[in-house]
Amino acid sequence: MTTFRYLPMTEQDRKEMLEEIGITSEEALFSDVPEKVRFKGTLNVERALSEPELIQEMTRLAKKNVNLKDTPSFLGAGVYDHYIPSVVDSIISRSEFYTAYTPYQPEISQGELQAIFEFQTMISELTAMEVANSSMYDGPTALAEAALLSCSSARKQKIIVSCAVHPESRLVLQTYAKGQHLEVVEIPTKDGTTDLEQLKEAIDQDTASVIVQYPNFFGQIEPLKEIEALTRQAKKAHFVVSCNPLSLGLLTPPGEFGADIVVGDCQPLGISQSFGGPHCGYFATTKKLMRKIPGRLVGETVDEDGKRGYVLTLQAREQHIRRDKATSNICSNQALNALASSVAMTALGKKGIRDIANQNIQKAHYAKDQLQKKGVTVLTKDSFFNEFVVDVKQPVKDVNQKLLEHGFIGGYELGREDETRKNQMLIAVTEQRTKTQIDQFATLLGGLIHE
Repeated sequence: MTTFRYLPMTEQDRKEMLEEIGITSEEALFSDVPEKVRFKGTLNVERALSEPELIQEMTRLAKKNVNLKDTPSFLGAGVYDHYIPSVVDSIISRSEFYTAYTPYQPEISQGELQAIFEFQTMISELTAMEVANSSMYDGPTALAEAALLSCSSARKQKIIVSCAVHPESRLVLQTYAKGQHLEVVEIPTKDGTTDLEQLKEAIDQDTASVIVQYPNFFGQIEPLKEIEALTRQAKKAHFVVSCNPLSLGLLTPPGEFGADIVVGDCQPLGISQSFGGPHCGYFATTKKLMRKIPGRLVGETVDEDGKRGYVLTLQAREQHIRRDKATSNICSNQALNALASSVAMTALGKKGIRDIANQNIQKAHYAKDQLQKKGVTVLTKDSFFNEFVVDVKQPVKDVNQKLLEHGFIGGYELGREDETRKNQMLIAVTEQRTKTQIDQFATLLGGLIHE
């Protein structure tokens, strides 16, 4: 039996490389290391496995993980189980994409640059903003970068953020703000959305930005029109919206409500959950703020023969290297995951994205109705996208363990972030969930609560 299936470096390759540098053995490479400090003997590690043995062992370990192919998931809170067209993996697996680095040399990077340009275009259309960058690391860092941009542009140091923004995004924002000596003010919620009265009181002439999430962390729809009007009470303050891009298949985009910056995470569009990452953030804004946009921006141009081409534009690389003058500490982007989102959006098209968004709304509301029929207390009263909050009357951790034993992944434990939400569960229902799965989940959860 062959021990290894494939080793790219042959013995002949090794021999030729050693001859090229003028030595006869690999041992000579370590000649500068004194003999007395070299390890002698055998390392106390397990023996090397053959390839078949290794595959068997890794398969055994992998089976310990709960996977979504066998277990329906009602867990969301920022990472969702959505349909990914099969063409996505086919495209992003091509070597010219998954091995590509930052396209500093446009003459040999036209394919990569065009893909990024199309990503920017589609994000701009979804959000109804004038310009979008090449992508960010993820949604939380995009949000924090938006806050920094607002402070530098407005020359103010007060950031107001709703407590209905994802708690992990708020933690990232706090980290960014501490290094820049910025003030972060959190506004509590009222009935699942931002408390507008407290927001109005918090906004003053020192405010650089107001940040909300749409749909918010609890799945509900924030009143962007009213929040935008309140934001304008502070001169030069920016209205920043963190948004699930899939929801924009149906919801009115933030750009139409006058948002200055729209950010979010592209995971719902063609990126697998992968146990939490990597993701891809997006950043869209107005032409007025275009030159302050963090990260990279790809533009379309023509060469001397009038042939269309793509280049990195508006910002020099040095802008991100010289820390004291940089607009951002983001100096790269998530090109491969941005490509995955681009392929997904292209494959689905406008109608497909709208249809999937509609399925999320319809199935989530159906699940809410079924849970109420089974005696589950639903706390979400107003409009929501694909997530809502229930009270399970007991520790969510215990309920989720019982759900898992019955073949379901339960919702997110809100008490982890907020003691006042003890025993509350955030349930996500995407287009992937079938009517049968929803009915079974509702019956099971209702039974567990009342047993």
